[in-house]
Amino acid sequence: MKLLLVEDSEALRRPVIKALKASGFAVDATGDGQEGLWMALEHDYDVIILDIMLPSLDGRDVLKQLREANNESPVLFLTAKDAIEDRVAGLRLGADDYLVKSFAIEELIARVEALARRKYQNRSPKLVVADLELDRSAKTVMRAQQSISLPSQLFTLLEYLMLNTNKVISRTQIEQHIYDEQVSPSSNVVDTAVCALRKAISVSSNSAPLIHTRRGMGYMISAEKP
Repeated sequence: MKLLLVEDSEALRRPVIKALKASGFAVDATGDGQEGLWMALEHDYDVIILDIMLPSLDGRDVLKQLREANNESPVLFLTAKDAIEDRVAGLRLGADDYLVKSFAIEELIARVEALARRKYQNRSPKLVVADLELDRSAKTVMRAQQSISLPSQLFTLLEYLMLNTNKVISRTQIEQHIYDEQVSPSSNVVDTAVCALRKAISVSSNSAPLIHTRRGMGYMISAEKP
């Protein structure tokens, strides 16, 4: 999944980015509220982690403008304020969750995962297509009762395809969801990743193909034959 972190404290931003990436997320980040608003409007993020006290544009103003622009990406507020009225005000503006500093990074990741599941209307952490099962919380993949070990980027790619089962996903959409803004993917990087993923989830000669190519359109995962 792809996240946006808007946090002006570099001392907090850097370890949070590191932990999120280690958990398999692609992360764009900025310490400026105005830039964060622009990034959120220009890209489709699965979750936005938004500090309240920001330079150039307050986090509450960022959220207000996002909702006015009909941007419904889930927003997790970060704040040093623990007063009930502050939390209520943020939630009423359209925030989906609230986390008070200082927090345990494990809790942040768990809340982000919960918000991402809610976005895709999937309360269970498990995604299933035919005999393929991905557990988003445990970060495991099984097929025909066999465990499959995937590097983080292929796990993220499989997760994204399975969240959109039976839907065609374009190469551009895949690039935007498995790479952060620091990466400039080459023209065939998606094709290479999909090829590697196909091989990884084919656990035997009897494994039915699940990832299908739609020429000129993109890829889809489905238990049905094309």
